[in-house]
Amino acid sequence: MEELNPIERLIVTAMKELGATKESALKTADDITKKTNRPKSLVTNSLVLLAQKGVIKRVAREKAAGYYLVKTDA
Repeated sequence: MEELNPIERLIVTAMKELGATKESALKTADDITKKTNRPKSLVTNSLVLLAQKGVIKRVAREKAAGYYLVKTDA
């Protein structure tokens, strides 16, 4: 797996703490933004990169997309 930058590591840690470790426990970008206390644009861009790296999975939903960790050892 590719090395994660500090904000990506922060997001992965926040997702673990929020319990977003399976598809039935999705968290939105807003949830993750509140937990990390970072700008939403930074969190959103990092979520895209994490999805491209295969660390998280994005699930499109009617209102807001949800995210969960695929690799919890990141």
